[in-house]
Amino acid sequence: MLDVFQGVVAWFQDPAHWQGEEGVWNRLSEHLLLTATATVLAVLLGLPLALWLGHVGRGGLLAVNISNVGRAVPTFAVLLLLSIGPVGAGDLGPYGRAGLATLLSLVLFALPPIITNAYVGMREVDRDTVEAARGMGMRGGQLLRRVELPLALPLILAGVRLAVVQVWATATIAALVAGPGLGRIITLGFRRQDLPEVVSGALVVAVFALLLEGLMVLAQRLLDPVARARRTPASRAGSVR
Repeated sequence: MLDVFQGVVAWFQDPAHWQGEEGVWNRLSEHLLLTATATVLAVLLGLPLALWLGHVGRGGLLAVNISNVGRAVPTFAVLLLLSIGPVGAGDLGPYGRAGLATLLSLVLFALPPIITNAYVGMREVDRDTVEAARGMGMRGGQLLRRVELPLALPLILAGVRLAVVQVWATATIAALVAGPGLGRIITLGFRRQDLPEVVSGALVVAVFALLLEGLMVLAQRLLDPVARARRTPASRAGSVR
C-alpha cells in the first residue's frame, strides 16, 4: 500500500502526466465537454416534457416509468450496443471515437433524475396557491412561468445537479470504447498494469466530482428564488440591527 501511495504521489508530480494529448488537462477538458453536452441535451429533451406533464397533472406513470427504465438499463451495455450498431464508433469532432454513442448513452442516463424531479416538483406546488393565481386571472403559460415553475425550481435544480454529477462519474466509460475523457488515464493504467496510474486517474475523477458537486450546490442556492427571497429579509433584518 505504501508503494502505491508513493507511486501516486510521483505520478502527480511528473509534469509529463499533465501535458500533451494524454495529459490530465486535455483529458479533463474532454471530460467536461462530454458532461456539459450530455447534460444540456438531457435538459432540453426532458425538462419541457416533465414541466408540461406536471402542469397538466397527467402522465405521472409515464414519467416514473421512464425514470425506472433509465435506472435499470446499464449505461455500459447501452454504450456498447450503440457503438457497434447504427450509431457506430466513428469520430465525432471533439467528442472523439464513438462520440455520438457516448453522448446518447449519457443523455439517456441523465434523463431520469431530470424528468422525475421536474414532474414531482410541479405536482408538489401548493394547489391553493395555484387556485389563487387562477382566481387572479392567470392561465396556461402565465401560471406555469410565474407560479408553478418558481415554486418547483428547488426540486428541478436538484434533479439537474444529480444528473450532472452522475454523468460526470459515468463519462469515464467512454474510454472502454476508446472514447475521450479521464477514463483514458484509468484504462491506460490497466493496460500497462500500472496501479498508481489507475489510482491517480480515479482520484482525479473523484476530486473533480466533489468540486462539481460543490459548484452545483452553490448554483442551486443562488438560482433558487424561494431561498433568495428568504435570505433577503434576513439580511435586511441584520442590517437594521
